[in-house]
Amino acid sequence: MSAIRALVLTGCGIHSEEETAAGYRLAGAEAHVVHIGRLLRGEIRVERFDVVHIPGGFSFGDDLGAGRALANRMRARRIPGGGTLLDGLGRVTADGGMVVGICNGFQVLVQLGLVPNVGGRGEPEASLVSNSSGRFEDRWVRLRANARSPFRLWDEDRPLEAPVRHGQGRLVFRDDAVRDEVVRRGLDLFSYCDAAGVPTVLYPANPNGSPRGVAALCDPAGGAFGMMPHPENHLSAFVHPDWPRRRREQGGGEEGDGVAVFRAVVRRVAERKGLGGTER
Repeated sequence: MSAIRALVLTGCGIHSEEETAAGYRLAGAEAHVVHIGRLLRGEIRVERFDVVHIPGGFSFGDDLGAGRALANRMRARRIPGGGTLLDGLGRVTADGGMVVGICNGFQVLVQLGLVPNVGGRGEPEASLVSNSSGRFEDRWVRLRANARSPFRLWDEDRPLEAPVRHGQGRLVFRDDAVRDEVVRRGLDLFSYCDAAGVPTVLYPANPNGSPRGVAALCDPAGGAFGMMPHPENHLSAFVHPDWPRRRREQGGGEEGDGVAVFRAVVRRVAERKGLGGTER
């Protein structure tokens, strides 16, 4: 039996849940796709899992912006047996697990105050607003990993590549003090970078205009992280639009860059829980 159990949320407009579950399985974890309704009814408790993952999508149509509707439901809706989903997520991270959000899921984590949470009070310190381009961006991007971050999602020198699909991905911080603390602690796990691998604020390499090119955030303890690009959509090398050239120049097998992100999460949880590996 796999030591790491991942809950992948679905429902209310969320998508890519099956690709996300596949990513965890490729990383050696046991993945379960669970509808949010079952969690809100108390049929399944998030505390039973080591990872809770909120995938990308358009929860509630994304009409209210930045995952706010889903975040409010997780914060306010009382679950039979006591507490809220947000309370449950807090227990997951306190027990050494992780909470992960991709794209719309990243927006939810920001609205819940789980990232960057530099003040430690679990209140929103940032937001994800409309792209500077004023339009929905659907393309592949390059990401440079921050070597100073609490944990590494990508160990190779070359950039990680993954698609973005969002209209509201521009990260803004509540104030300069929050931004400076994020930078000081290395909580900006990934930055959008240009063809030379240099982080950039320039369009189109930076698809949304986020300052310093920030594409991902974690909390100081490394128990929660979110990112706008979609690693679950690059599990196979052959889905990349330029895969023949990449294979000629970089070699490698059939695995896409995104698998490394899921492996990093599984490895991080194993470390936080004091497990010797991904298998019991």
